[in-house]
Amino acid sequence: MGREDQIIESRIKKVGELRKLGINPYPNKYDFKNYASQLQEKYKKLKKESKTKDKVSVAGRIIIKRDLGKISFATLQDSSGRIQIVSQQGETGKREFEFFKRYIESGDFAGVEGLIIRTKTGELSVLIKKVEILSKSILPLPEKFHGLQDDEEKLRKRYLDIVMNPEIKDLFIKKSKFWSTIRSFLLERGFLEVETPVLETSAGGAAATPFKTHHNALNIDAYLRISMGELWQKKLMVAGYGKTFEIGRQFRNEGMDMEHLQDYTQMEFYWSYASYKEGMKLVEEMYKKVAKEVLGTLKFETHGYKVDLGKKWEFYEYDKLIKKHTGVDIWKANDKEIKKRLDELKVEYDLKMGKWRLVDSLWKYCRKKLSGPGFLVGQPVEVTPLAKRDSNDNRKVEQFQVIIAGTELGNGYSELNDPIDQDERFKEQMKMKAKGDLEAQEHDKGFVEALKYGMPPTCGFGVSERLFSYLVDRPIRECVIFPLLKPEESEEKKRENEN
Repeated sequence: MGREDQIIESRIKKVGELRKLGINPYPNKYDFKNYASQLQEKYKKLKKESKTKDKVSVAGRIIIKRDLGKISFATLQDSSGRIQIVSQQGETGKREFEFFKRYIESGDFAGVEGLIIRTKTGELSVLIKKVEILSKSILPLPEKFHGLQDDEEKLRKRYLDIVMNPEIKDLFIKKSKFWSTIRSFLLERGFLEVETPVLETSAGGAAATPFKTHHNALNIDAYLRISMGELWQKKLMVAGYGKTFEIGRQFRNEGMDMEHLQDYTQMEFYWSYASYKEGMKLVEEMYKKVAKEVLGTLKFETHGYKVDLGKKWEFYEYDKLIKKHTGVDIWKANDKEIKKRLDELKVEYDLKMGKWRLVDSLWKYCRKKLSGPGFLVGQPVEVTPLAKRDSNDNRKVEQFQVIIAGTELGNGYSELNDPIDQDERFKEQMKMKAKGDLEAQEHDKGFVEALKYGMPPTCGFGVSERLFSYLVDRPIRECVIFPLLKPEESEEKKRENEN
């Protein structure tokens, strides 16, 4: 029998012993009055080897326990932080001392009442006067200095990764603050939070491959949304709402890499009577607010780039940047010439791509050379079928993309509200789809009909949790609290594969 099996067997035995003693190893509640972080702050000036008469009660998981005979030390971790608890012969009652020594182990949840002290080593502690088992751990925690080593196992057992690594726990506290800051920023500026359908009969509002499902009650095929209600929110502009936004999950059945996931959280807002110029000002203000709240600073390093959101944001012209970094004139070059240049630059692309998808591949090559912060403007009409044309250059649209650390971290534009132009662009997208472009948009006739009733000038903008992953300098998959993983193989299946 291995060491872990022996630990498990011993703990199961102790569960039985506790029940025989009339002690429930899994009680339904525990009243406590203090959090570890609050105690650390309140008593931070308490001197070494000090004892107080201050009674406190804490509850949490025992992370580490050291038994030194007449005295035992343990680290208790609650939702706010950690604090040491001490069981000492002569100070802790005999029954509590023996109970703590035998039945409280690393991994258990325990409730402790006691006095605040600071040990000779300077550790703020709770001297145990009373202890209760709140949940007996059967499986042992990973070892303190090794923890979970395999990246896949860390994601599969994220709860253990959070227990053992305070920085991972803090990561998701920051992520919550990220979205709450965006929400409060928009609410304070008069935006109305809305909810739009997750299931759609036509996947619209973005260029992406959707997940397909079937609606049994209606007996129709449906798609999981690929945008945060873009076409729905624009219908709300038609309805007369002035400012709306939505934060929720969206789904794209595409590849996975450092920046992309199949299901993730996105925010989109729509602002009537505003253009992309007003949108850029609002977005710059929002990003600075978010960075300040999440990181405490506007300066940070991420993915090999140094970024300062406090400096003047630049403007990048789509066609000029491509010409500068690749030598290609996107307005004159044909498919063959663009493919040749992509091959020379060692940029991968799909052979089925039409000219403008190939041009966008050139842009993504150039994008990596920009640290930002700045806005990409002047994109071709063919690349963005839902944006209003630039009145100064009919080939371009009034679009802006936030460029930070060599990537796109937000996309917005003056929304197209000409129903005839929109109908024609949808038709062009359908031609692209017929040629094999899976990301081309569907022809949404219902949306075109809504536009025919009239939609005011509108600015729309969207940003996903990719922005958060760049702020904290981590791959986006690590920033999802429970990412989707392949089912773990059974031991029997593993043996079959080995044979």
